[in-house]
Amino acid sequence: MRTSFVRNLLAIAIALASLLAPVSGAVPARINRAVELLASGQPVYYDQVSGGGYAEGRQMAGTWADYITYDLEHSPFDMTALRGFMRGLVDAGTTRSGHRSPAVVVVLPVPGLSGDVVRANAWMVEQVLGAGAHGALLVHARDPEAVRAFVQAARYPHAPPAAGIGEGLRGAGGESYAARTWGVTDDEYRRRADPWPLNPAGELLLGIKIEDRHALEHAEESAGVPGVGFAEWGPSDMRLSFDAPFDSDPRLTQARARVLAATRKAGIAFLNQVNAETIVPMLDEGVRIGSGAGAEVAAIGRRYTRRTMPW
Repeated sequence: MRTSFVRNLLAIAIALASLLAPVSGAVPARINRAVELLASGQPVYYDQVSGGGYAEGRQMAGTWADYITYDLEHSPFDMTALRGFMRGLVDAGTTRSGHRSPAVVVVLPVPGLSGDVVRANAWMVEQVLGAGAHGALLVHARDPEAVRAFVQAARYPHAPPAAGIGEGLRGAGGESYAARTWGVTDDEYRRRADPWPLNPAGELLLGIKIEDRHALEHAEESAGVPGVGFAEWGPSDMRLSFDAPFDSDPRLTQARARVLAATRKAGIAFLNQVNAETIVPMLDEGVRIGSGAGAEVAAIGRRYTRRTMPW
């Protein structure tokens, strides 16, 4: 009787473990799931949160998305909450794809108005990455020098040199929390926390928003800055900038086309809103990061591109 009871308990434990474990055979090649997919030619899809701490992180850990956009542009700049969010993701267990957690890209509240503005706020980049985030997004990237300063702020001084990018500004001593979040040593974190695709082995995904008429004037140069991994055109802010009365305003259509062309020229990903009707034609057009997708729309895209990584 006792032996049978123990066997039943063991069977239940094994069954529960199999439900919580990643999909059989899912062995991630990288820490950052979004970078892993983009590097293999697969589009990615994200979900978004406006702040949140440990409980929200645990809740989001099972997301359908390839990465989570953590918005600090319009939310309080609370690093305690962000650290808790990252810890919650990890504590909830590995993803179905076998990654330690979903990737997280943080939207910064500092605008890319000039190199001086971004360098003066480089501490924000260091704080966000030190919390364990896998990337960051610079809003209103008007000045290519601001974009270069953004990339510089995300790099360590020992990182391989890049044309036009000054020596990295991240300092030693703030990497331990991020390293624990990623599940690596401090030394390995410092080696791997570098922007992709500038560094093919890098795990950081940096993006820019070319989202107003001033930024649009420098779209090609900004998108071509080494270290930038993706760009978007920000339709809502672009509409405000042009004071366009309708979404179909030709100036907006032209703006989107110019940013898309700039990303193609630079060889980086283009981000755009997608839905069930537009997902396939947009993938054919060259969209590689889908926003506003939702699980069902993302599944359509993944099946269309024959995604093999579990989701």
